[in-house]
Amino acid sequence: MKVAQKVAIVTGGGAGIGAALAAALAAAGARVVVADLDETAAMAVSDRINADYPAATVGAGADAADTVAIQGLIALAERKFGLVDLYFANAGVLGASGLDAAERDWDQSLEVNLRAHIRAAQLLVPQWLERGGGYFVSTASAAGLLTQIGSATYSVSKHAAVGFAEWLNITYGDKGIRVSCLCPMGVNTKLLYAGQDSGEQLGAAATRAVTSAGDILEPAQVADIVLDAMATEEFLILPHPQVLDMYRHKGSDYDRWLRGMRRYQSSLLAENP
Repeated sequence: MKVAQKVAIVTGGGAGIGAALAAALAAAGARVVVADLDETAAMAVSDRINADYPAATVGAGADAADTVAIQGLIALAERKFGLVDLYFANAGVLGASGLDAAERDWDQSLEVNLRAHIRAAQLLVPQWLERGGGYFVSTASAAGLLTQIGSATYSVSKHAAVGFAEWLNITYGDKGIRVSCLCPMGVNTKLLYAGQDSGEQLGAAATRAVTSAGDILEPAQVADIVLDAMATEEFLILPHPQVLDMYRHKGSDYDRWLRGMRRYQSSLLAENP
């Protein structure tokens, strides 16, 4: 799908991958609602983009996991630009490390990393079916394919996000609805270093696991890869190609992979006693 002249909503657009996606979409000729829980950040990103591409974006403060807020974003997009063609479910949280994560931590991770995607799809897919097309892009993580050392809430919710994106693709892919799932490893964002800054041993191990596994990409690099993949309507978007090798290794011998992950975790914890 070509994104030029399309109308997009990007959640988590106030920084990181979301901000880079909004900028890349505007540069490619799309019109974009930049949404973030931090309204000030969303407005700042929108203003920066509009300085280069006048009137290409509008910023909005919104909770990406709240149905009423999503309805508001859709209404804003329609009022400013027209019917929504593209939705980037990009907002995400790391969550707590370990089995002792509180109920509120599980709730937050599942709300933002999974149910936000479900609620947006519930609102948009029926419209897209009537119109004959639409594109849903889910930001998950390599942790949704390979499991994140450290944070159970992050790993489980990202696995679920991948599963939901797969289900959308299978169920509606022959009905004009395009679905892609973004699964990067290390990207130079605040989220990458949240575990390291948490003061928890497992959190520090989580950051170390990602930063030592491959290159740390800039958000703009990831955004360009996403738009390239959308042009050919690829489902699984892997900015770090080695993730596919790791995923194949996992599937070829699950028990061996689990043993290797336990050894890897032990070595990381030994580095951060």
